[in-house]
Amino acid sequence: RFSCRRLGGGLVQAGGSLRLSCAGSGLTFDDYAIGWFRLAPGKEYEGVSCLDSSDGNTYYADSVKGRFTISSDNAKNTVYLQMNDLKPEDTAVYYCAAGIDLMSNMPKLAGIEYWGKGTQVTVSS
Repeated sequence: RFSCRRLGGGLVQAGGSLRLSCAGSGLTFDDYAIGWFRLAPGKEYEGVSCLDSSDGNTYYADSVKGRFTISSDNAKNTVYLQMNDLKPEDTAVYYCAAGIDLMSNMPKLAGIEYWGKGTQVTVSS
């Protein structure tokens, strides 16, 4: 089972913070790259961030660099996306994904073996 959760309210003001978590059971996160995609109204999917625990490599879209941080707690088989200084343009449904080849494909929507249920993030101006 692969799930995405939002820690905290889904509606925040610009400048606020939220943390998303991605948890899996039945799969070992160390074996996969875990990433986040988002889908905003009227836009295409955007690869936001990715973490490959095997080598510590991370990926961030230019739009979130310096504001978002991806991290993992391997003991809990959980990956987090800390989102700070949120902007209205961050409003989207966020999805977590896992795949052995996910990192090498970022930011494309490819290399996905597991796809979590989306969670809404709304940032008001």
